[in-house]
Amino acid sequence: MNFKFKELNNIGKLMIIIGTLTLVPLGMIPFYPQDSVYSMSFIIPSLFSILGGLVVGKKFKSQSTEIDFQYMNQTGSLIVLFAWFYGFFMGAFPFYLSNQLTFIQSLYEAVSGWTTTGLSVMDVSVTPPIFLFYRSFMQFCGGLGFMMMMIMLIQGKESMSLYNAEGHTDRLMPNIKNTAQVIFKMYSFFLAIGTMVYILFGMPILDSLLHAMSALSTGGFSTEVNSIGAYESLKIEAVTIMLMVIGTTNFAVLLLLARRKFSQLIKVSELRFFGLILLVFLPLLSFSIFSEMYMGLGESFRHALFNIVSALSTTGYSTTTYDTWPAAGIGIMIIMMVIGGGLGSTAGGLKLTRVYLMLRILGLNIKKRVSSTRRVNTAYYQTAQGKQEIDTSLMTDTIGFITFYILILLTGGILITWTSGATLTEAMFEFASSLGTVGLSIGLTGPSTDYGTLIIQMFGMILGRLEIFIILVGAYSGMYSLKHKFRKTA
Repeated sequence: MNFKFKELNNIGKLMIIIGTLTLVPLGMIPFYPQDSVYSMSFIIPSLFSILGGLVVGKKFKSQSTEIDFQYMNQTGSLIVLFAWFYGFFMGAFPFYLSNQLTFIQSLYEAVSGWTTTGLSVMDVSVTPPIFLFYRSFMQFCGGLGFMMMMIMLIQGKESMSLYNAEGHTDRLMPNIKNTAQVIFKMYSFFLAIGTMVYILFGMPILDSLLHAMSALSTGGFSTEVNSIGAYESLKIEAVTIMLMVIGTTNFAVLLLLARRKFSQLIKVSELRFFGLILLVFLPLLSFSIFSEMYMGLGESFRHALFNIVSALSTTGYSTTTYDTWPAAGIGIMIIMMVIGGGLGSTAGGLKLTRVYLMLRILGLNIKKRVSSTRRVNTAYYQTAQGKQEIDTSLMTDTIGFITFYILILLTGGILITWTSGATLTEAMFEFASSLGTVGLSIGLTGPSTDYGTLIIQMFGMILGRLEIFIILVGAYSGMYSLKHKFRKTA
């Protein structure tokens, strides 16, 4: 075929990448021949996407001329939005074409997969292996992000614009393409180690691969109805905790660990704050379970540790159901889901760094009120790259994001009480899980969930994964481009 991939425009490249990823589950057929009946459910959307990508990519070839910086940012935001929404719709078709789910349910499963949420409307006890793999594979790729995958294949100034537009914050290497490649290598290495250790501890091979994929991406799709609790294994729970912590840790921090820069590692504010949260809330949750559910102290601590890490990392694996948990325990889990994982990781939620900064800002504000007005204090926090100043711009961005996030959380929770008839506590738990891309459920989400609730949750997942402002910037860029084009043609 007479074309060069690098000469195609970015939209075309993305369509080809998404189409190619849709073919990957067919690799399961040699191991599960009975699933060959579902081949066309993957081949049809894949060919449509790849051929469509070639047509679009060649029709509007990539331009190598100098581009205005503002235009690059606007274009990057639009490409990010297109990639994710196109991925959601294309990801739904294998479920729908195979009659596994209705279209709304298929779209829900795809959104939950790509956004690494993990809430599901599938009955995994009867789901064919090829679709179990497909769900976890979506989460694994979604954890990296479409732009990260594309950057590994493209070069030029546009790669940095796309990287920033998707919300990535850290550059691990001087070259952005090398940064993406390093992250992918780290991600793949931990996947291989996690899968092997799971197998060593008695988990079936397919289950091992899929759980490692979902744990690292902080996704939470499981092959078992009772999630990790179905294995009743302390060793498997320990491995899962390790993978969830790796998944929720900033890639730049993981690079420090790989390079054995331990003295720099222990100074990172986000890492210290993660430890502090566990130190405060783990005993509280353990005591709540112990005192009200009449479990032994050791068993209470075991359930509390696993589930609090799962919620905080926004993974969504569980060792128990939550319908019998005390109100205090449910409240702690909601707080953990809202806080979320590390900035620059695969996790969702407000992110540890933002919550840490918010508390620091609150402390600075109180200190300012009780101290001499002549005293000027410069506050800093520690990242993997070094000491960073907490300036006015950072304060404004942090407060703005958290305020917007809480407003969306409250609105979504109230809407779910209306569509599902659930209590406010149950609705807040479920929407906090959606917005934080966590995947834990109090029992509202399943094959029989009404479409209204599923649609509200989908909005929450998308806003949570793309961090709200990315969607707003992308939407604004789209309207600005249309307005500008309309003025030129008028």
